[in-house]
Amino acid sequence: MLHSIKTEQHGPLGEPMAHAVQTCVHCGFCLAACPTYSELAQEMDTPRGRIVLMKEVLEGTLPASAAAIHIDRCLGCLACEPACPSGVPYRDLISPYRAQVQEQLPRPLLHRLRRWLAAKTIPFPNRFRLALRGAAIGRLFRPLVPSSLRAMLDLAPAQVPPAVVLAAVYPAKGERRARVALLAGCAQQVLEPDINVATIDVLTRNGVEVLVPTGQGCCGGLAWHTGDMAAAREFARRNLDAFPADVDAIVTNAAGCGSAMHEYHLILRGTADEARAEKFRHRVIDVSVFLARLGLSEAPAGWTEPRPIAYHDACHLANAQNVRTQPRDLLRSIPGVEVREIANPHLCCGSAGSYNLDQPEIAGSLGEKKAQAVIATGADIVATGNIGCMTQVGTHLKRLGVNVRVRHTMQVLRDAYR
Repeated sequence: MLHSIKTEQHGPLGEPMAHAVQTCVHCGFCLAACPTYSELAQEMDTPRGRIVLMKEVLEGTLPASAAAIHIDRCLGCLACEPACPSGVPYRDLISPYRAQVQEQLPRPLLHRLRRWLAAKTIPFPNRFRLALRGAAIGRLFRPLVPSSLRAMLDLAPAQVPPAVVLAAVYPAKGERRARVALLAGCAQQVLEPDINVATIDVLTRNGVEVLVPTGQGCCGGLAWHTGDMAAAREFARRNLDAFPADVDAIVTNAAGCGSAMHEYHLILRGTADEARAEKFRHRVIDVSVFLARLGLSEAPAGWTEPRPIAYHDACHLANAQNVRTQPRDLLRSIPGVEVREIANPHLCCGSAGSYNLDQPEIAGSLGEKKAQAVIATGADIVATGNIGCMTQVGTHLKRLGVNVRVRHTMQVLRDAYR
């Protein structure tokens, strides 16, 4: 099937892309798992269909512009990977492909402006904070704003939490059991800085010394998933330089960030930093997995009355990192907590980085369905492990007029200790 793809023509990413395409046997098991297929019911909006399109573009038999509408609709949620009996590494195809063809696509001016605004603000906390404050003014003139830019205004929170300045080192409380470096994130520092505060509180309470490297920056996920290879590499190299080697782990508390850092070997493939990136990615671990392996040295007090908590699987935690049981186990370790499952947990909430800006209709439909599924659990708290999911689900719960709190797993655990 792939003999006509000349991998050398597609640079260092040609081989992993070709392997991903070749592995697909077109069985169709991915269809039921794909959120866009559930929304659009079109073959070309499935992983199987997109693989065919990308193959033809890579072979030179189809212009990239002809496939763009369907490739752009892909959330990159990777729900297709655990559903695939052939083990197609779809992640090795979708982001590298976007990076490969991005320059070939004629984008409308407003599309390019939206992407540029997102790229120049979201990865930089100070700029992002200012942009969100500006959005409050922009909403006053919403009818005058072009429709393709209104999603940016609609998703901006009405209030921005006060900034939290993190120290470089947080000593372990009691006997030191481990030493880690924490990725502080970019959007998360602005939208919900308490997640980092809660994470540090839980880790130090359990005997973990936490370093917050001052030279770190954005994980590069936003750039990587939108095909901006140059920016993704710049962010990756910055973090390779910033994080120390003498720690037990590099801890993340945002699913999308952890997933992106696990792909640094792809982002930097064919460069002088590839070997360094390969070693680095194996040191990256989600905080829930780290705590589950280490074990809680101090049991949370919890609540005297039963407290039902719904758990939402962030796609880049469940699908990209295969992290499902650890957050649930941590929640169940809290006295009084009953973890309730959400229907169709494999379906993405529609956040997916900047997807809810680029594809607001599909993202909006997925977000509303996820919010309704949360409501159906009867829980008054929904926990998850990704700031994008928290923002998306929280927005749609609010639109439905329902008072369900959206919390990070670490926030729930921290509150249970208190």
